[in-house]
Amino acid sequence: MPSRLYIGNLSFDATEAELRAHFAPYYPTSVKIITERETGRSRGFAFMDVKADPNEVISTCDGQDFLGRALRVSAAASRNPNAPQK
Repeated sequence: MPSRLYIGNLSFDATEAELRAHFAPYYPTSVKIITERETGRSRGFAFMDVKADPNEVISTCDGQDFLGRALRVSAAASRNPNAPQK
């Protein structure tokens, strides 16, 4: 079962294809860069599901340079289905 990761400190110019290619050794199954609702501009973070061991991905990729920025990689927090939607 894939593990969900939070990828932060992304360049606002990064694309999902570039992110998928960067994490290719960890077999990403889905990549979603989060964008502003009104403008469609990147918010600078993404969520990714990977088939690899999440601890290995975190220890290898956290702080790694990607498009001139040091990535912040961590386990994604679980979504609370009862939380109010904005």
